[in-house]
Amino acid sequence: MELTAVRIDKPDELDVIIGQSHFIKTVEDLHEALVGTGPHLKFGLAFCEASGPRLVRHSGNDDELVALATENAQSIGAGHSFIVFLREGYPVNVLNAIRRVPEVCGIFCATANPVEVLIAGTELGRGIVGVVDGPAPLGVESAEDQLDRKRLLRAIGYKL
Repeated sequence: MELTAVRIDKPDELDVIIGQSHFIKTVEDLHEALVGTGPHLKFGLAFCEASGPRLVRHSGNDDELVALATENAQSIGAGHSFIVFLREGYPVNVLNAIRRVPEVCGIFCATANPVEVLIAGTELGRGIVGVVDGPAPLGVESAEDQLDRKRLLRAIGYKL
């Protein structure tokens, strides 16, 4: 077995979701789930098919994000994996819709951080064994840090 790390190529302002699914219908169902979360969301997605013609399937409503998702899916190259890039929306707003897609087996990450995907390669193929989603913590939050967190969540509308 060979382990490699694939760095996700993404601009800092984009969010990315990486997961695993199991069927060619994933592309259309993820597209419908994302469109259903709101008309403002811009996204691109790609899915690595693991049987049949083994193509990178892709869709979205933003050509730049579709191309970015396709390029990154090719770099990952792990069977039945998918990647979604978001603009004008956040993972917290779409994760439940993605999880409800019947083909989705799991989600490895949903982040705006730099990401590396850890890939195991064997004679059978490639699979995602995990992700590295940003650097290690620098410490433990203080009482002031807790207040700052609570203020931020209220300022951006996620808490009352």
